[in-house]
Amino acid sequence: MNSGQVSKATGVSQRMIRHYESIGLMPRPDRRDNGYRDYSPASIERLRFIANARDLGFQVDEISVLLGLWDDRTRASSEVKAIALEHAEDLARKAAALEAMRRTLLELAEGCSGDARPDCPILAGLAEPRRRPARQLTEFSGKPKEGV
Repeated sequence: MNSGQVSKATGVSQRMIRHYESIGLMPRPDRRDNGYRDYSPASIERLRFIANARDLGFQVDEISVLLGLWDDRTRASSEVKAIALEHAEDLARKAAALEAMRRTLLELAEGCSGDARPDCPILAGLAEPRRRPARQLTEFSGKPKEGV
């Protein structure tokens, strides 16, 4: 299959396919006589794996580790499970942080009359010093923000 066909079969853009090749997640495919890339069924399966892992929020370095485990038929499934559970915990922390941000925005919006007056409690609230403890403010890495 050429890259256009692979893109249609997997839902991954040709640009992303080339990117995954350039960073080593995908092996570079053989070339046909006409210069087109020629992807094997194994490459398509690997690309689907990468796309599904991305859809679940795994980062490139994590996908690389998962691919290594996938390729290693002697590995224990416990290694894979540990990575999945750690990622699930990270997603839970991110979801909690997003929910806290959403609640804060709703509280600020609730105080705003939304009329023609220039005073705006939302803008005033954004200008206030931070009131929440640092442990509640997390980046998407799940680690406390510096200097909060």
